[in-house]
Amino acid sequence: MKSTSLSTILNRIKEEAQACKAYLPIERTIQRILGSRTTWPALKIGDLVAPTPIVQGGMGVGISLSSLASAVANNGGIGVIAANGIGLLEPDYYEDGQAANLRAFRREIRKARELSSGVIGVNIMVAVNDFHQLLDVAIEEKVDIVFMGAGLPIKNMPVEALRKANVKVAPIVSSARAVDMIFRMWTKLYNDTPDAVVFEGPKAGGHLGFTEEQLEDPAYQLEAIVPQIVEALKPFEESKGCRIPLIAGGGVYSGRDVYKVLSLGASAVQMATRFVATDECDADIRFKQAYVNCTKEQIGLIKSPVGMPGRAIRNTFITDSEEGKRPPFRCAWKCLSSCKAQEANYCISIALNNARRGLLQSGFVFVGTNGYRIKKIVPVKSLVAELEQGYQHAVQMNLERVLAKLSILKTEYTKAETQVKELARRYEEVLLSFPLKSEVVKAIRVQYTRAAMQVEHLKLKMTETLATTSLLLS
Repeated sequence: MKSTSLSTILNRIKEEAQACKAYLPIERTIQRILGSRTTWPALKIGDLVAPTPIVQGGMGVGISLSSLASAVANNGGIGVIAANGIGLLEPDYYEDGQAANLRAFRREIRKARELSSGVIGVNIMVAVNDFHQLLDVAIEEKVDIVFMGAGLPIKNMPVEALRKANVKVAPIVSSARAVDMIFRMWTKLYNDTPDAVVFEGPKAGGHLGFTEEQLEDPAYQLEAIVPQIVEALKPFEESKGCRIPLIAGGGVYSGRDVYKVLSLGASAVQMATRFVATDECDADIRFKQAYVNCTKEQIGLIKSPVGMPGRAIRNTFITDSEEGKRPPFRCAWKCLSSCKAQEANYCISIALNNARRGLLQSGFVFVGTNGYRIKKIVPVKSLVAELEQGYQHAVQMNLERVLAKLSILKTEYTKAETQVKELARRYEEVLLSFPLKSEVVKAIRVQYTRAAMQVEHLKLKMTETLATTSLLLS
């Protein structure tokens, strides 16, 4: 049986909504439905607009550089260059690691700008010792947005310079409490607020801002935290006079997932794992192939040298380090003050860089919980198209349910309204034939009241259904 197209379903809903104008005083809701579309919404961060509501997560070391970031930007999303350990791409990293970081970072930003006129962002870890120097480079190069994770970006923030360069700021958080703290402190210290927020949930790959016990706890999942952050942002949106978008990620795999997260109140999603298995990803083909080849059982947790749990494809390198085997490594400089490389038996930056180069026996691959579902390496353009198609399919399924419900309610309403009219006619007849307090009059009055109440109840249900439709399409 041929399925009904999404445009046909939307047109039918618009026809039903138009018909409801005759008996439902909800002009605003109906007009929103009549003017709606089924494409996914653009991500708007102040004057910055990304037609595709997807932020490609920053992945270090060297996994998301200019090639991947520009490809995502060229397909409407926000492409992100990861600053972490980027100097390892330079031949002189062990002579001056910090200088190598800044040089490589600047080069990749400029290269991405040459490859794309889309939205280019960067990801800088607050915890690294050259955080402020990397941030200065991002400001000098006038990137579109800076994502800041692995710490709270509160102290000594160059807000005036960021605003002058029109560089947007988005902290990466793991709770509504962190959002409230960052925004309150920014308001107090800078009389300003960040422009957006990223919530990275416990199903993400890489380092996780949760304890191991919290990773499977429903209270810390996207479904629970996203609405909390949306509420936490409201007073700051009111004072700022504009919307502060929430970008949510962690386990987002399909277009249906994108739809689900946006339905929770987020303005966009962050995705990283899916973008590794693309032609444009900057990592070695062996790194990408590890995603295609891995099984669900191989994805697990590690104890990272940075003192946080991480999710990765567990391999011999990881199990050897857990058994106390320590490969020889040289620390170029104290890039992270909280680093515990000696206790972990390896340098995580070197291990991740080895993996980037395809030397998986000397490193490992970070991955999200759904990484095992990836079956092939595709162009970024194909991936984005697949996600958009999946999003529209999810919209269609929901609209089909709404349309069926609305049709049933309308039928019930027509039937109930006819009954009310008939009872009103009978009530008039008995009033003319029997005393006002007679049992016959009382019985008809009770029937009429019940039927009238049913009509009003159905009106409310149709109003709720149309309001829900409006939200689905907003």
